[in-house]
Amino acid sequence: MRTSGSGSVPALMLCVFGITTGEFVVAGILPDVAGDLTVSIPAAGLLVTAYALGMIVGGPAVTALTARFPRRPLILALLGIAILGNVASAVAPAYPVLFAARVVTALVTSTFFANAIVIAASTAPPGRQASTVSKLAFGMNLSMILGAPLGTLIGNELGWRATFAAVAGCCALGFALVLRLVPDVRDAAPATSAVAELRVFRDRDVQIAIAVTAVGNAGLLMVFTYFAPLLTGVSGFAPDAVAVLLLVYGVGAAVGNLAGGRLADRALMPSQVGLLGLLAGALLLMGVAGGGTVLGAVMVFALGALGFSVIPGMQIRVLTTAAAAPTLAMAVNASAYQLAAAFAAWLGGRIIDGGLGLPAVYLTGVAVTVAGIGVSCLAWLRDHRTQGRPVTTT
Repeated sequence: MRTSGSGSVPALMLCVFGITTGEFVVAGILPDVAGDLTVSIPAAGLLVTAYALGMIVGGPAVTALTARFPRRPLILALLGIAILGNVASAVAPAYPVLFAARVVTALVTSTFFANAIVIAASTAPPGRQASTVSKLAFGMNLSMILGAPLGTLIGNELGWRATFAAVAGCCALGFALVLRLVPDVRDAAPATSAVAELRVFRDRDVQIAIAVTAVGNAGLLMVFTYFAPLLTGVSGFAPDAVAVLLLVYGVGAAVGNLAGGRLADRALMPSQVGLLGLLAGALLLMGVAGGGTVLGAVMVFALGALGFSVIPGMQIRVLTTAAAAPTLAMAVNASAYQLAAAFAAWLGGRIIDGGLGLPAVYLTGVAVTVAGIGVSCLAWLRDHRTQGRPVTTT
């Protein structure tokens, strides 16, 4: 049974935009935070690390503990905590208070995303779950393209506290819209216990689906972590062009995300394998050819588009295989993505420190992405063996 909720996706997308802007914008106001609270830049940088760790740990834990709660009241409560966390960040009198506020906000972020995805998918028309989920991810894309730059501008003009206040205001508006527009999807949240939800991870298909997310994204995440030195040292761009190229990447990500959702609705596993193959080819071209300034700019757009085009399909596959506990599975999937990002940053650093040269980062990204193709093909093969046909989203 599907519940009609035509305003659900825009309301939830605004919430995703607000919450992820609060996550990404810290990098832009880091020096102001450090100066005002009299801490070092590295200490202020730990705010970013703490947020990521909070999502990794809090996502599965909070989601499992709230498994019995109806979804609509739960996401309103989670939004309320996010609003309070950003308000506390805005008024924090000292660094420890700000640190604690960021951790608390991070603890509920993955659980909110997981429930929002399940609600969006459950209210989507048949056969359009992936494209509907991609619209939620589009809120994250907008936070990269518009939210973080606008938040940084607000911080530069009015102080970093005003940035967190603006994020809290955006989340509060999202709260009001969810209260008015998002239906109470009762049948999407069967009463169960944390232990019962954890049993879903015994399923090999669920394990493989989450592994696809981790491995399939790690190659591009490694390249993105070191984008600035790669663009200047390999592709030959001037340092002041990096900010513009990051915007180009973000626009590509937004386009690819929406297109990937539509492709996943039509052919989930074939599109996933094909898009990962194109991503590996794009990474290889950047590493071998260097790109040049014109081709390099085109390839930056392509990397953003291809990298984000696979995400809706990966999320829908987790939902499909983990039907008994979709919310917890989505939270763990988000944690897997964060762990992949942390591993990718570490591996890329080791490659650079090992003297292999910057192009080797691209080539290693290719190898990791090919491994992601292999895991995806394994999932696809299991679909044929167990069902005689690929997994569909209808």
